Amino acid sequence: MADRDLDAAIAATRFGLGARPGEIEATKADPRGFLRAQILKEGADQPQPGAATSRQRIVEFRDYQKDRQVERRVKAADAKGGDPGAPPQAPEARDPVKMAQRMLRDETGVDFASRAQLGATTPDAFRERWALFWANHFTVSATKLQTATVVGPFEQEAIRPHVFGRFGDLLGAAETHPAMLLYLDQAQSIGPDSMAAHYMGRGPARGVGAPPGVQPGRKAGLNENLAREILELHTVGVNGGYTQADVTEFARAMTGLSIGGLKETDDVAGTTIFRGAAHEPGERTVMGVRYPSGGKEQVGAILTDLAARPQTARFICGKLARHFVADDPPPALTEHLVRTWMRSGGDLAQVADALVSAPEAWDPTPRKFKTPYEFLISSWRAAGGAPRDIGVLAPTLNALGQKPFSAPSPKGWPEETEAWAAPDAIVKRMVWAQKFSAAAVAGRDPKALAADALGARLRPVTATAIARSESRGEGLALLLMSPEFQRR
Repeated sequence: MADRDLDAAIAATRFGLGARPGEIEATKADPRGFLRAQILKEGADQPQPGAATSRQRIVEFRDYQKDRQVERRVKAADAKGGDPGAPPQAPEARDPVKMAQRMLRDETGVDFASRAQLGATTPDAFRERWALFWANHFTVSATKLQTATVVGPFEQEAIRPHVFGRFGDLLGAAETHPAMLLYLDQAQSIGPDSMAAHYMGRGPARGVGAPPGVQPGRKAGLNENLAREILELHTVGVNGGYTQADVTEFARAMTGLSIGGLKETDDVAGTTIFRGAAHEPGERTVMGVRYPSGGKEQVGAILTDLAARPQTARFICGKLARHFVADDPPPALTEHLVRTWMRSGGDLAQVADALVSAPEAWDPTPRKFKTPYEFLISSWRAAGGAPRDIGVLAPTLNALGQKPFSAPSPKGWPEETEAWAAPDAIVKRMVWAQKFSAAAVAGRDPKALAADALGARLRPVTATAIARSESRGEGLALLLMSPEFQRR
């Protein structure tokens, strides 16, 4: 019975996002079954069912860009004493500055707060943690204004529906989503010897119109960002055996993947499209495999092969083991996940089942230090609450170094303890925990909250300190800052 008690605590605090009151007790009957029941082929839960799509957000942002250009023309004309060719004033109903502020506050902020509210309240926190892993693996960051409002839709459209399906399907959905094409500048990539490049280089011939989506005078160029990150971060990994030549060849194959512009039909604007005129013609060779000439099927074939490579299985299974178990995970765990991945053809439901079935994943020693987001969400879960809105979340996450939806690079947020456990960061956590606990304890017994939050993982020394605390709020703060709560 003692082992089952400990396993129930591990199920909720390591595989999940922290225990809500009563969760560990309800899990004791079958901790592993509790986790397996959360693996659903239809994918992860949606924070905002029916929310605006990425297409709607992209069209809105491009409207903002257009209005911003009008505003600049108006200001320039006013500075010169007026210009008959410029509109008399910027559109009053669509003030571009206010529009940008609203997009970031009312769209991106609501997206993030909804995700946090789901994390704080869901009874299926393993499923949510699994989805968050993949969202970080395929990072799209709000560090660029043009992608800020589509990070939420990207997760909801490309990530969450596929997290328990085939990895190849998840890979294809993520890499060809408009948000990824914008974030890594793929939408502007044009084959050096494509029809579009020749048109842009020579200018329009008499009687010949521009290819769709191509603007005269715009400079043509190959962009390798997405191809490089797919190889380095999303599939085979930096040591996966690819070369710079493979990156360039892959980038050439991907030319033509773009986003419909505002001048195109409503069903195309803001969506992923393939522009044959921008595609680099010819066959490609990537990591020793030759792909015949073609259009979008060429990049599809390369993605399919990358998804099936053993280097991809090893790289990603190593990341899964590090995320869930330890910064330096047991090699046997990684090997177990790799075997399952390869045997199942990258079936992520089977990989998730293999993870929760592996004895190495249930070692009682907590080796993972919580990221700021995990710390805040697990604190709300321990208190049985949820964040009200982005104004409650953003200041603390910004101060702790994990700004909402704003990973500093395509690599995503780091996993390692040293990234989050610096002394000043611990002090900031303590200050937040004291303020949070004073309001969240709500007259309840912190000893009971501690037992609910950690179960058999609660150390006697921590329980004693909480029992001797001078106030209920101080008792809850001691729980949140205890070593066993800070780690999972």
